[in-house]
Formats: sequence, structure tokens, C-alpha cells
Amino acid sequence: MKLHSLKNTVTRKPRKRVGRGHGNNWGRCAGRGDKGQMARSGAVRRPHFEGGQIPLFRRLPKRGFNSPNHKYYALVNLHALDEHFAAGEIVDPEILAAKGMIGKLQSGVKVLADGELSKALTVRAHKFSAAAQAQIEAAGGTCESL
Repeated sequence: MKLHSLKNTVTRKPRKRVGRGHGNNWGRCAGRGDKGQMARSGAVRRPHFEGGQIPLFRRLPKRGFNSPNHKYYALVNLHALDEHFAAGEIVDPEILAAKGMIGKLQSGVKVLADGELSKALTVRAHKFSAAAQAQIEAAGGTCESL
């Protein structure tokens, strides 16, 4: 094997050489049309440019406010805890993530009172709704805030 006998295994399309005369069908204007901004070299338009018309994102009304300090909690309901955990088990964010019950842990875990809890569990979370805390304690479990 020598350098001149090496062959590329990846098939690549050869580059189209435009503007080299009318014999190859890409002569004269080289596929850019006649005149205008995009016929010039180095022509770039910003994304969502609409030819000078007021762009869509400026035509639509703006409403509301998104706080940069807003916290997003991973939510867990009581019925999910009831079906995934046995009595006396400890529930914390790491175990919930390992079981696939929560996705990305952003600001923490909040337990909500959707469904019924029939087992005594030790639940460790960042927040509890008042109804969820009452149900956990009524079932004989404990709530620990992280």
C-alpha cells in the first residue's frame, strides 16, 4: 500500500463549480438570479427577515412576564408513591430519579395530594402541599423537608 494508491471509503459528491461559462448550465448568474442583495458575494440575511415587512415576532402582541427567578419543581403525586413504594420505605429525590418517576431535578421535588396514600412512608422532598402532608401523616408516615 502506497500513498498514491489510497482511496477514500466515504462517498462525497464533488463540489459544483458554478460561474464557469454556459456550457455546464451554471454560467452567467451562477444560480443566484439577476441582481439584488442575494446575488452579491457575502450576502447574508438575518433569521426571520421578511424583506422589510414588519416581522411576525414584532406583529404579535406581547403579554405577561417571565421571572428569571422562578423555580421549577419536579412534581410527584401520592398515587404514584403508593404504587411504587412498599410500606416503611424512604422516598427521596435520588430514589425517585432512579425509578424514573421524575425527570430533570431543577429546583427540587414537590409532593402533591393527587390520589390516596395507604402506606406509611418517610418522604423527603423540598416542598409538600398542605393536603399531601396531611395525607402522609394520616397514613402514619413522616414528611421531611430538604
